[in-house]
Amino acid sequence: MAANVFVYIDHFKGEALPASWEAVGTARVVADQLGQSVLAVVLGSEVEALAKAAIAHGADAAHIVEDTALAEFRPEPYADAFSRVAADAHLVVMPTSGRTRELAAMVAVDLKAGVAPDVIAIEVKDNRILATRPIYAGKLLTKIVAVGDRPLIITLRSRAFPKPEADSARTGEVTKVPVELKATTTEVMGYSASEGGVSLTDAAVIVSGGRGVSNNPGLEPPAGITDEKEQEIWRAQQGFKLIEDLARTLGGAVGASRAAVDAAYITYAHQVGQTGKVVAPDLYVACGISGAIQHLAGMRTAKTIVAINKDPDAPIFKLARFGVVGDLHSIVPAFNLALKERLGR
Repeated sequence: MAANVFVYIDHFKGEALPASWEAVGTARVVADQLGQSVLAVVLGSEVEALAKAAIAHGADAAHIVEDTALAEFRPEPYADAFSRVAADAHLVVMPTSGRTRELAAMVAVDLKAGVAPDVIAIEVKDNRILATRPIYAGKLLTKIVAVGDRPLIITLRSRAFPKPEADSARTGEVTKVPVELKATTTEVMGYSASEGGVSLTDAAVIVSGGRGVSNNPGLEPPAGITDEKEQEIWRAQQGFKLIEDLARTLGGAVGASRAAVDAAYITYAHQVGQTGKVVAPDLYVACGISGAIQHLAGMRTAKTIVAINKDPDAPIFKLARFGVVGDLHSIVPAFNLALKERLGR
């Protein structure tokens, strides 16, 4: 059996995804229980600083693969490079992101390995690795057991695991590994900037809005907006301003249900749920969200859930720690004002 736990450092242009350090810390805990070492793998261009940061966060050593083909993330060359470097891994740990979802699947094909995505807990029992992940939209949890000589590849749900503190005194060998990559036909044409603000997946606090943000009939739209759908969207945008204000006070991110996104109230980048982002904040405030199972699948692991909804029978209340039955358009501003007074803002 292979001797190492490999951990992939996910980054964008040399900026590490914070969840990468959670992956390093988790790999460290598992490796210690198995009596193995942690080897960080960094792919890209001019990424030696990331390799050293991985060691500071708990890795024993790091392998770097630098190539012009890896200057921008493309799944084919990245999977090719990582599969070659991690061919003798016992366990591969990755943070969960849009990039690693694709990368983990392709590496699994190359290594003929199994994948456990969106893992929320991991343990070692009788020298076997057991990974826990939600299934059926989060209604059930299942444990995946690693058997045989093939590596197990896991992706960790962001914020489900502690992030270790960096220790600048830690030392380890950083090795540049030469890899002859296969040719690929894909090309990165460019990037478009996403909306600013706190990242949903990294946020400790998220305030989300649903279809209920538009349910404010007493709010009259400007005279130039006469179409009913446009009036609905305008009202929803005013409602989301309340959500944004509360999120700003709490230093958090703005989320939304799929229903709100589908109705064009807010962009897809904010969508939380089975078909959006899966989050695990310390505090999740759901405003005007009924609690469809697809939405609950994306936020049910939040440590504390607060629900604000007019409907006392809304499914979200079954999951919420605290629930307020009432109109979000009056409750959210009052809540925000009270928080500002308490926080001295």
